[in-house]
Amino acid sequence: MRIPRTLIWFFLLPSAVVLLLVVFYPFVYNLYISTTNMGLYTIRDYSVKGLSNYRDIFLEKDLWYYFAKTLIWTFVNLFFHMVLGISIAMLLNRNIKGRGIFRALLILPWAMPQYISALTWKGMFNYQYGSVNLILMKVFHLPAIEWFSNETWAFVAPILTNIWLGFPFIMVVTLGGLQSIPKDLYEAADIDGASPIRKFFNITLPMLKPILTPAIILGTIWTFNNINVIWLVTDRGLPADKTHILVTYVYKAAFTYYRYGYAAAFSVFIFALLFAFSLFYIKRTKALGEVR
Repeated sequence: MRIPRTLIWFFLLPSAVVLLLVVFYPFVYNLYISTTNMGLYTIRDYSVKGLSNYRDIFLEKDLWYYFAKTLIWTFVNLFFHMVLGISIAMLLNRNIKGRGIFRALLILPWAMPQYISALTWKGMFNYQYGSVNLILMKVFHLPAIEWFSNETWAFVAPILTNIWLGFPFIMVVTLGGLQSIPKDLYEAADIDGASPIRKFFNITLPMLKPILTPAIILGTIWTFNNINVIWLVTDRGLPADKTHILVTYVYKAAFTYYRYGYAAAFSVFIFALLFAFSLFYIKRTKALGEVR
């Protein structure tokens, strides 16, 4: 029996309305604001200024400094997310005792609200009574670190926090992929005398590629746009705004300096960067193509 076309549109209509209101309208409105001089004092009588906000982005003296910080932040986090996530998933994929308990415990960082975890880690990095410094002094006999007084350590602190928060996602995705790989491939490799490293690069990694590609893209976007960890752990960019990445700088421009039009243009700039990266990565890896 053929379903009437009007019935199909009837069922699609609620989803289309939600997408229109939640996704497309805010995006188009943000594009419009990015061409205006809207701010705290001009919110009712703003005017269209064309592309001047986009010009101001590239005239920003700290743009490339924040951009470099963002690249470092994203690459380091994603690298450790992948290494830890894949390594732990491979361990949990074996028949080890208490595997279910380990799975439940290791997924906790991802399951907890991010802002709660960030504030908890901020307390752990406290110079006087934070547990991180206590471990450094009592266990490793190292001097305490003033985490938020030094630019380098103040940037390392949220990176460590986000690594802890992010690796469970890759672990869960990888674990699901590992369980779908046919065991016959590994048995054939064992007969041929393949080493564990060779089996990983010739069997495991290629079979995980279609699964890991979307995870890497999502992880990159989430990390690139992760405002909570940097903002909360470093207390809004301490010391002296030296730990900002692009998205935290945009947030400060919008809600500290109230430059709404400029912040909207900056958010469009960030969107363009991430959209270009996603297209490039998908095209290079070809992992989302037809599965044969």
